Amino acid sequence: MTTAAPPKITYTSANVDLEQFHRLFDEALVRVRGASGKQYPMYIDGKAVTTTAEPIRDVSPIDTTQLLGTFATARPEQIDLAVRAARGAAKGWAALGMTERIALLRRAASLIRERKFDLAATMSIEVGKSRLEAMGDAEESADLIDYYTQQMEDANGFVREMARMTPIEHNLDVLRPFGVFACIAPFNFPLALSAGMSSAALVAGNTIVYKPAEETPWTGLKLYEIYRDAGLPTGVFNLVQGCGHLMGDAIWRHPGVDGVVFTGSKEVGMRIFAEFSARYTRPCLLELGGKNAAIVMDSADIDAAAEGVMRSAFGLQNQKCSATSRVYVHTAVAREFTNALVARTKAIVIGDPSRRDVFFGPVITEESVARYERACAQARSEGQLLMGGQRLTAGALAKGHYVSPAIATLPLESSLFRTELFAPLLVIGEVSSLDEAIAESNRAEYGLTAGIYSGREEEVERFLDELEAGVCYANKRTGATTGAWPGAQAFCGWKGSGSTGKGGCGPYYVMQFMREQSRTTIHAPVPE
Repeated sequence: MTTAAPPKITYTSANVDLEQFHRLFDEALVRVRGASGKQYPMYIDGKAVTTTAEPIRDVSPIDTTQLLGTFATARPEQIDLAVRAARGAAKGWAALGMTERIALLRRAASLIRERKFDLAATMSIEVGKSRLEAMGDAEESADLIDYYTQQMEDANGFVREMARMTPIEHNLDVLRPFGVFACIAPFNFPLALSAGMSSAALVAGNTIVYKPAEETPWTGLKLYEIYRDAGLPTGVFNLVQGCGHLMGDAIWRHPGVDGVVFTGSKEVGMRIFAEFSARYTRPCLLELGGKNAAIVMDSADIDAAAEGVMRSAFGLQNQKCSATSRVYVHTAVAREFTNALVARTKAIVIGDPSRRDVFFGPVITEESVARYERACAQARSEGQLLMGGQRLTAGALAKGHYVSPAIATLPLESSLFRTELFAPLLVIGEVSSLDEAIAESNRAEYGLTAGIYSGREEEVERFLDELEAGVCYANKRTGATTGAWPGAQAFCGWKGSGSTGKGGCGPYYVMQFMREQSRTTIHAPVPE
């Protein structure tokens, strides 16, 4: 008798039998925790590299006394070695051809699926993700690689026959790789975003210098191991570790880097954008922050709206660039919606997110705790803090970065409606019309995701046409502003949330890692 495969988990999975999933996750947790506490090198040109620089001590935000590992960090000379290795491998990787590159990357996707429980368990304890969030991250990583390789295959490597101006000429339009990309990843989706950015660059024929977030060096190492075990040639994917934007700056500022793909804060991203092309324009693909609005109209299904907003606001402790951080609710249903939302939020189970029953875990760092506390203090002074606002220190929570999910009602002029916090404080403002709701939503400098709850089709259509955001959802119970998936929802930031107008998870992503070349060949008759 064969055992059924565990269900595929996405960020919006619901109503699935999870017993087998939880059993396998528990087994993975034992393996991962048993492997913690080791020392790890970087990998440059296929070789293990250590330095005398202060290493990263990777501790869990669940319990900061738990050392997950110690990771070697790069000095300028290691960054130079990594860029040189990537450049040395670039010609051969591009010449390998689309078919071979696709085969190797699909093998990487298969390895992710084989290892997904260990990968998810690692992310749960390293980031503070719930089980379902962590497994969604792993599943999406494999799907992203498959989706981007399929784009390349479907487009015939982006080679197209063009019109002939004369009978003896042959015209081709081709997209070619730029060369070496710096890939700089965030902590919150340490596998999915890293695998997505890097695989798109790789399938296009570029090589990579990869820096994971300093909070997630273990997950970054596991991605390197996946590419290595899939058979990528040495030098094609190089792993360097380091703390903060200074290390990232040293990578993209290296003269041997041809392009940057970065996910992170608007402040850092815009500085990269401004400086990277100081000499000449080079590709700078940025997915930046968000201040994502949900609109709840008087015709809304209040139960669906409350659940969708709660899930998007407090999944991963609001540490998603797509998280709902503000709600504009029609005055006629403001009290009903707010009461329903508070009730649902108070029912959240808070604790160690690697446990099967926990939805809400710790924030990533002490600085995140401090930012949350400052924002809640401002909310108290400007309006009404309906719940939350405290650091949680009871029992085992005292060892981690735990805070309570917070909800506040505020006047619309509060800066908390426009400032990205990356912390679990949701602010609510009342509006009298859809016009006002859309105008207030568009006031923020960000334009990543947005959602609406309305029973009127014409309101939904106006929202979709007028909201300045790249990812829009209507009446989504499983997440007001979250849940994009490869091939289903492109993840494209407008305004201060992105740089190119074309996003990950979508059909136009891979081509951004390539540049166009027109090829005209004259086939003149050979003289006799």
